[in-house]
Amino acid sequence: MTLRAPHQQPAPAAGRYTRRSVLTGAFALATAAALPVAAAGRAYSAAGPDIIACATWGARAASEPVVVLANRPERIVVHHTATANVTDYTKQRAFALARAIQTYHMDAQGWIDTGQHFTVSRGAFVMEGRHSSLAELRTGTRQVRAAHCVGQNTVSIGIENEGTYTSETPPAAQYAALADLCAHICDQYGLPASEIYGHRDFNATSCPGDRLYALLPTLRKDVATRLGTPLSEPEEDPVWDLVRQATGRPAATLGEYLPAGLLR
Repeated sequence: MTLRAPHQQPAPAAGRYTRRSVLTGAFALATAAALPVAAAGRAYSAAGPDIIACATWGARAASEPVVVLANRPERIVVHHTATANVTDYTKQRAFALARAIQTYHMDAQGWIDTGQHFTVSRGAFVMEGRHSSLAELRTGTRQVRAAHCVGQNTVSIGIENEGTYTSETPPAAQYAALADLCAHICDQYGLPASEIYGHRDFNATSCPGDRLYALLPTLRKDVATRLGTPLSEPEEDPVWDLVRQATGRPAATLGEYLPAGLLR
């Protein structure tokens, strides 16, 4: 597995890109059928999901103080870790994943801490990524500057999902945990469910994988259902739309998060 180009640590806020849905016909039916109805339709608790803090999964201290921004995020960006689709769904595995990601981001990428705000394991454990992300989510007024998506690190919340979703869909429990987390983030920060995007909407990468990316329209609908609000699609940006049509969706030109063999 090749490595993704380093995310820009103190990236300035980028212009607000809009996405064009690519979910079509048979593939839409196939991916939707892969997730049980119960996972998509379960009741949402306003208290939010159980998010495991950095101290609990054994995070190292950040190499320098994390930056807390005065602004609320404007959107959510969904990623996959591009690690193995393991069948070890235990909490111990989830904690090992979180530690491995932090080690790679700090020691190999040279970042001050884990790049993303939150991580969802294949076993549906939701963990804090960068320090202070959970505390700021609870206040609902500020966000932590991150390093998960170039140009979006000061205006979005980044969520990593354990696994590689180029040809497989996430486990139903992991998908449900992701939907619960997104609903909680939207609720806390006053975001509409339509403001959920994939990494490839902003950077030239295959992340979060074709299958997970194709599920984003369903994810938006499920989050809107949890919030009890109608889903309003963002307006299309005609210039960005023309660029996307001319160049096609970003190809897998860059690698993903963790080198092969770091964690199996």
